[in-house]
Amino acid sequence: MKSSVFSPTVIRELTDKTYDRRKVAALEVESLVKQNKESHEQVIGIIQELVNDFVYSDSSNAQCGGLISLAATAIALGPRVAEYLDIVVPPILACFNSKESRVRYYACECMYNVAKVSKGELLRFFNGLFEGQCMLSNDKEPSVRNGREILDRLIKEIVCELAVTYVSPYSGNTNGHGSDQEQHQLQQEGTGEKAFSLSKFIPVLRRHVYTSNPYERMYVMSWIGILDAVPGLDLVWYLPDVLDGIIRYLTDSHHQIRANARLLLAQFFQEIQFISRQNEDEGTAMSQKRPNHHQTQDGHQQQVEEEKETRSTSSGEEEQQQQQHETISMMTKSTAIAPSTPPPSPTTPIKQIQYDRILDILIQHVSSTKEEIQRTALQWMIEFIAAAKPVVIQFTPRIIHAVLPLLAHPIPTISSFAMETNRNLQKLVLEYSLMYHNGRAGGNVDLVPSHSDPPSTTTMKTKTILVPPTTTTFTTKTVTATTTGGPIMLRRTYRSDIGLSTFTRPKNGELFDYSMTVANLKLQFLSEHEQTRLASLEWLLLLHKKAPNKVIASVDSILPELFKTLSDPSEEVVYRDLELLAQIAYHSDDDTFHIFVKKLLLLFERDRRLLESRGSMIIRQLCIHLDVEKMYCTMATILQNDQDMEFACMMVQNLNIIMITSSEMNCLRKQLRSLDTKHGQQLFLTLFRSWSHNAVAAFSLALIAQAYELASNMLQIFAELDITVNMLIQLDQMVQLLESPAFTYLRLQLLEPDKYPYLFKCLYGIFMLLPQSSAFSTLRSRLNSASSLGFLHVMPKR
Repeated sequence: MKSSVFSPTVIRELTDKTYDRRKVAALEVESLVKQNKESHEQVIGIIQELVNDFVYSDSSNAQCGGLISLAATAIALGPRVAEYLDIVVPPILACFNSKESRVRYYACECMYNVAKVSKGELLRFFNGLFEGQCMLSNDKEPSVRNGREILDRLIKEIVCELAVTYVSPYSGNTNGHGSDQEQHQLQQEGTGEKAFSLSKFIPVLRRHVYTSNPYERMYVMSWIGILDAVPGLDLVWYLPDVLDGIIRYLTDSHHQIRANARLLLAQFFQEIQFISRQNEDEGTAMSQKRPNHHQTQDGHQQQVEEEKETRSTSSGEEEQQQQQHETISMMTKSTAIAPSTPPPSPTTPIKQIQYDRILDILIQHVSSTKEEIQRTALQWMIEFIAAAKPVVIQFTPRIIHAVLPLLAHPIPTISSFAMETNRNLQKLVLEYSLMYHNGRAGGNVDLVPSHSDPPSTTTMKTKTILVPPTTTTFTTKTVTATTTGGPIMLRRTYRSDIGLSTFTRPKNGELFDYSMTVANLKLQFLSEHEQTRLASLEWLLLLHKKAPNKVIASVDSILPELFKTLSDPSEEVVYRDLELLAQIAYHSDDDTFHIFVKKLLLLFERDRRLLESRGSMIIRQLCIHLDVEKMYCTMATILQNDQDMEFACMMVQNLNIIMITSSEMNCLRKQLRSLDTKHGQQLFLTLFRSWSHNAVAAFSLALIAQAYELASNMLQIFAELDITVNMLIQLDQMVQLLESPAFTYLRLQLLEPDKYPYLFKCLYGIFMLLPQSSAFSTLRSRLNSASSLGFLHVMPKR
């Protein structure tokens, strides 16, 4: 049978059910450890027997005795307990999961004593400690919760003080062998591995941040606040790993959790704002330092002197970088200790805020049904549009898809944030478009390199952080810390590197995906909200104005949707739609323009109600933005061969009325009156072939072109036609139009009957065709007003 290092009395008392006897036995163990302190093997034997025979025992009394004895062992060893933590800590952590509340309490007490003497060395086991305390945060036993909170406060103090600087001589040396001198030398040289690794802890934190337990949520947030406040840890680099979970806390049923989540998000938001402003200031400073090509001779000499001075101080650059690295600090409730590790070498990758991952999270939450989450996501997105322009450019299609539906949100706050986001994003895309087409694309929007500034003036900055509680609720505490070079001096990101590491640019080298953006905007046409549909059209107008060729490439996919939008119940949407259609047509070649007009006429042919209600307005608006003559000639060419004679007649009638009544058609009417020119003749013939589908319209066209002889000959044809009611209505309408400004010249020509004899014949011919109606009376009054002296003498004889 294996002999024990403990006496039978100690063994018996360690398993006793009374605390006092176990305490006495633990003091005996402490004394035994002190006696054998210099013997590494003896100490290991004592610890292993305590662990195997007591801590891992099935008896809760033995477990409690073992845990008390392990605590006594740690106290006896003092700082030297660090050599044995690999065999001391795991069994204590295992007891956190015990079914007995007494065992869990003594495990917390034991770990507290171990942490008290081991200090930074315990950080090697931080992940296990965190998970164990997460489990205990919801313990039903008050004594266990109190014990965990006391332990938690101590661990947080250790993390705040040593997490950044403490290098463990025992990491990778699980046996713990080595002299004190060797271990001290390793720690001084900083060649060992740091005891605390934030990168290794993040996966654990990410897993627990999604807990639904309110106590665990409070605990997780307390640690996020502490780690964010520790100088040099730069938790903001790992923000994407916890941001989604924290945002979800905003809808928790517990007020304190929601309040703490808002506080944490505000802290991170301020840090990102500061980094953004700092990078912006650096970029401005660098651009101001750039040499001007038109410098005077004195200015050039000053630049040469500055370059000499820079070269003379370059030898101290490494020392300056080391000094800046040591002054990197944020707010914490404990004294900041400067990092002992050297600054990164030029080949070391520089950490950066992962804007791309954060934006991906924000976009998902913008579409949330919870007001608080939507508002927060939009606020962050507004800031990111200014802080991470190259990344936002790449996310533009997704942002548009998420934000535009919120423009008509019933809650004013969210709709206003959505409008601001949309407005700022349009400015960013416009800025990018201008820079790209000036030959500066292929890089980032901000092409100014960023350089770390040397330490500058000392400022004071306050920051609110989460302070570990003594109860289940959290309090806040405002602390002040001295920082160098401004508040929250995180290691700077290089703006030219922001977010590009995780993105693959399109094959054409652009950051902005036009085709995906157009596709997402097309989806917004289906929205029930007028503001969303209007915003999508304004986006397309913006994109088309700045890069027509990019948008035209997607015309085949969006043109049917744009034509369909002409039936939108909102007139404002229709006007924007027409403006976009006109832009697309304007930048199209002749063949594409012909197809565009043909599709428009096909739309009218299929939807006669649209033609009757908005046909005139649609054509007039298109003519405002397009070449009137080209538009009319193209429509006339298409209608000339239209097989649907009824539609062709109706369409020509509408086009004719628009031509007579619209001020936009002045130039076209002037061209038609120039029949003495080849261009005027060709224009008249092109229109006349199509206008012949409608007898009255063709007659009106002849009057506009002053082809009065042709018009009088057409009256003979009228006599052979069946005068229908529709034709009489059109004649009545034409008589009324003769009184319009478009025919002012014609009415004046009535004063010269000898010069325009066929004009009188045309008008009297219409007069004879009309029944006695209002139009008949109007025309009679006009003819009577003109002098008829000599009329019969000037009439041509046949």
